[in-house]
Amino acid sequence: MDFFETIMFPFKWLVSIIMVGFHEGLTAIGLPEASGWTWTLSIIGLVLVIRAALIPVFVKQIKAQRGMQLLQPDLKKLQDKYKGKTDQLSRQAMAQEQMAMYKKHGTNPFSACLPMLIQMPFFFALFTVLSGISGARDKGEGIGAMSHDQVVQFDDSTIFGAPLNATLLHGGGGENQITVAVLSILMILAMTASQFITQKQIMAKNMSEEAMASPFMRQQKMMLYILPIVFGVGGINFPIGVLIYWTTTNLWTMGQQFFVIRRMPTPGSPAAKALAERRAAKGLPALSILSGKKDDDADAAAAAAVAEPKGQRVQPQRKNRKKK
Repeated sequence: MDFFETIMFPFKWLVSIIMVGFHEGLTAIGLPEASGWTWTLSIIGLVLVIRAALIPVFVKQIKAQRGMQLLQPDLKKLQDKYKGKTDQLSRQAMAQEQMAMYKKHGTNPFSACLPMLIQMPFFFALFTVLSGISGARDKGEGIGAMSHDQVVQFDDSTIFGAPLNATLLHGGGGENQITVAVLSILMILAMTASQFITQKQIMAKNMSEEAMASPFMRQQKMMLYILPIVFGVGGINFPIGVLIYWTTTNLWTMGQQFFVIRRMPTPGSPAAKALAERRAAKGLPALSILSGKKDDDADAAAAAAVAEPKGQRVQPQRKNRKKK
């Protein structure tokens, strides 16, 4: 067992255990064991488990992204301060001040990548499991938590006539090759389109004007086009089961981002202005987007509006005292 296989071994077992658990649960309610749709739903179940477990990490990612966006003006000042200084001491001083700034605001540029980095071992584990199905069948072995019988079932399972472990480059030949090619291309397009839309809606709706004008924005624009191309090109080597996994997780991300942008947008962004307008139209007080609590001024205004009726205030009348 080489170094990569040693690292991936626990992830392969965890991925296969979750898939087998969903598969047994689905067959218990009447779905066919060898059906490709049963195994497809098992892969989707795997996505739901992993993404639900990553929700706390996603919350940290959102905070880190907002922190980085709010830091852009200060980072720009720091870059201007050391502009043109290429000596070692100046670069070290700039790096130290930058790290101190990140620490003070509780953020760093790597936190925004955490969900994807955590998902990658599971993605590669699923890729390894599905790619090794045919080999395990020929050897009469199981793979991970999948028994040999389940390996055979998976190897024989298809959706729309396309085997789940087939790839665009290795579709099995004959009529299967055409079906696999069409389904793979559709899945690759869905995978890349959902990723592009997710990044695009963040940039168009959930970034402040300062962030839009920062060097950070230029990097985001590059990633907007580079990542879909990378995954699109890599998708030709992905088994259909892996394409189902990655498309489903991208759709989850897209829906999750839509919810965050609509309900908890970045301050100063177009989405934050739209939220303020919606709340104003409903007569609701303004929200502090970052903390999720009402602003003090809004609370005071709301309290005053409840305490005092509109129009001229009626002065209290003194009761007439009885003359002694």
